[in-house]
Amino acid sequence: MFFSSQRALAQPKYLINQQEANKADLLVQNTNIKVTDIRLNKTNNGLQLIIETASGQKLVPLILPEGNNLVIDLTDADLDLASENNFRETNPAPGITEITATQVDDSNVRITIKGEKNAPSAEVVPSSQDLVFNVTPERNTAQTEPDEAMQRGLGGFSPFEDKPHERLHQEEIEVIATGEAEDDDYVVPEATTATRTDTPILDTPQSVQIIPQQVLEDQQVIRLDEALRNVSGVTFGGTDLGRALEFNIRGFDEAPIIRNGFRQFGGDVVPETANLERIEVLKGPASVLFGEIEPGGLINLVTKKPTAEPFYQIETQFGNRSFISPSIDFSGPLTEDGKVLYRLNALYRSSDDIQDVDENIERFYISPVVTWKISDRTDLSFELEYFNEDRPPSFGVPAIGDEIADVPLDRITNEPDDFGEEEFISVGYDLEHRFNDNWKLRNAFRFTQQNSLLEIAFPFEIDEETGTVFRFFGSQPQEGESYSLQTSTEGKFATGNIDHEVLFGVDLNLTEDNFNEQTRLDLENPLELDLFDPVYGTSPRPDFDELPFIENRERETRRLGVFIQDRVSFSDRFFLLAGLRYETVEQIVTDNLEQTEISDNNDAFIPRVGVVYKPIESVSLYASYSQSFAPVPETTSDGEPLEPEEGEGFEIGVKSELLEGKIFATLAYFNITKQNVASEDPDDPFAFVAVGEQESQGIELDVTGEIMSGWNIIASYAYIDAEVSEDNVIEVGNRLFNAPENSASLWTTYQLQQGNLQGLGFGLGFNFVGEREGDLENSFKLDSYFLTNAAVFYERNNWRAGLNFKNLFDVDYIAGATPVRERGNDRGEPFTVLGSFSIKF
Repeated sequence: MFFSSQRALAQPKYLINQQEANKADLLVQNTNIKVTDIRLNKTNNGLQLIIETASGQKLVPLILPEGNNLVIDLTDADLDLASENNFRETNPAPGITEITATQVDDSNVRITIKGEKNAPSAEVVPSSQDLVFNVTPERNTAQTEPDEAMQRGLGGFSPFEDKPHERLHQEEIEVIATGEAEDDDYVVPEATTATRTDTPILDTPQSVQIIPQQVLEDQQVIRLDEALRNVSGVTFGGTDLGRALEFNIRGFDEAPIIRNGFRQFGGDVVPETANLERIEVLKGPASVLFGEIEPGGLINLVTKKPTAEPFYQIETQFGNRSFISPSIDFSGPLTEDGKVLYRLNALYRSSDDIQDVDENIERFYISPVVTWKISDRTDLSFELEYFNEDRPPSFGVPAIGDEIADVPLDRITNEPDDFGEEEFISVGYDLEHRFNDNWKLRNAFRFTQQNSLLEIAFPFEIDEETGTVFRFFGSQPQEGESYSLQTSTEGKFATGNIDHEVLFGVDLNLTEDNFNEQTRLDLENPLELDLFDPVYGTSPRPDFDELPFIENRERETRRLGVFIQDRVSFSDRFFLLAGLRYETVEQIVTDNLEQTEISDNNDAFIPRVGVVYKPIESVSLYASYSQSFAPVPETTSDGEPLEPEEGEGFEIGVKSELLEGKIFATLAYFNITKQNVASEDPDDPFAFVAVGEQESQGIELDVTGEIMSGWNIIASYAYIDAEVSEDNVIEVGNRLFNAPENSASLWTTYQLQQGNLQGLGFGLGFNFVGEREGDLENSFKLDSYFLTNAAVFYERNNWRAGLNFKNLFDVDYIAGATPVRERGNDRGEPFTVLGSFSIKF
């Protein structure tokens, strides 16, 4: 955002143009100027703010946008109003909720103008005596560009000169201000995932990519895998029979999805995107802060938080395949003093599936959040998330020979009336107490409960010569509960000239579940299906509750993690991040069929160390080493649990803020090794041994930001060489499954900034995924694909309409794969049209 008058333009950190003043007058003032009155006059575009002073003395204003507020600081000033010594006006104009004036200290007065949705803009009006501003509720996107304004109003003077105070002999004060451009919607400068503290990404020695809310809106993201196409090195791994989303990061599958820093243990779900503030992707091993994590990285979903100002949004989305999704997003204070805030997100969604099935997709979702500001130092938030979804199972398209079967990709190998449902609830609290400016305590708790059910004709095996699929009716009920408690202390202190930011914490978790441990299957009555000429419904559906169990196990897992981290600042340019975690995991598996119980305890010390060097303020060079730790469920031929998988990763890279922070770019090289990978026991086909090793190395590039006013971009490229480096069954050198060697993405939007069509915008992009192996044996391949996406949207005042075209040329492709030939190769979404209309008030 920038602020202009008829003759001058405000720019960061500079003071200009004082009438009949000289350098000494500005730098040293013997007495403060008395502010004797503050008045407001309504105008057609907003209001006029008039600040009167004793004897018409000139004030020095400094202007800075802060979130939805516009702050005007008056230096060397005192409030000397006729009534009480402060000023407050509520709802003075549409779009402006409050204006206040307070005495900040002995020589400064602060005026705060609170905007309803955006920071207001202020333009100085020339006046011979008073300081006068024209205030409008929202930024005028048609403002004159800075360079042009400087040429017209400053006679060639650049506000970026090192000594602007030497240019003080001007005719009058036009603007004396500070301010940055409005926050770039595609750039989020800080993230919590990498350090569990608010740390600038530029100062973090690990690759962190953020997908902000604006990208989700511009692309009309409905499902998480659509959003993660924007991030290098992340590949969609399928839907786990329609119940969950699987992801591959840097070649390693089963990348965990966490929510606000909490891992969802037990079964995974299809997470909702409607209430997301942003998505943070941390690359590389991260067990030092989160415990059991695959070495490729993790995905953290950061949800929307309550706002201090009232906010209401109603949206309806609609599209082909009978898609409809009305939703609401409400927020604001619940009490007059603003100490209790709320946010409510809710939606209903219905659509046909992309497969040829009888069941459609139907979801109801609601998530209320309440924040209580107990005091200036203590905040307490309560959060609930609930959804119920009916979704047909998805088994994908099987492989025939060395490729996916040559059949229509909407063909199914189960039955059209197969059924799947899921119910999920999460409830918890977040407490933060700030002892002082340097020390704080955080405590948070989450309880999650998940219940799901599949009633299906399970495709068990395929005769590839005849195309006959052998299926069995079966059901798989799943249920589980998880209790997680996190407590951490964060502090700042110095030892001599070295600054420290220390984090110490304890994580506890108890999970009780039977996910993928209970299966009923009718093995006595196989159902045959001709893949190339299928006939469905040839056998009546059984009573699934009466089918015999072939698996019936329950699992209880207890986790304890203790960690410490120190971020050391040797200077403004050199940082060291070091951390250590002790993790212990106890698993108790009860087999109800065999009447046995197996207990397994594993623990590990997990280190991480990284350095950041900034040769200049906007560029950082970094290097890091970290480890991962993950117990596995497989057992040996003696029934003993295998050793936990262990990973280690090295990473070096460069990060840069370009175009004065409007563009953020990361270039990284990584090398990751995972050991103790479960491999089939050559002497017992139903048992495993921990002898496998997998290695992945590659280069990633991510760029996001605003090229110029109204023109946004997010782009990525990854080269990944991921292979089996040791195994007793799999051939060494085989590529890891579903890990393309090359992948890339681009999305860019441009919105007209002025003229009769101001607010009209366009979007265009692509997603490219190279050829992938379908399994570890490399017995079949998945073809590469190139998708083209486009959008047109229009924003005006408080409403927005959009139309998105996904997979514009209706490319047939396999989006994700599991390492099984018979199932799990999920079809990608065909050509999709998605419209939306939203209004905010």
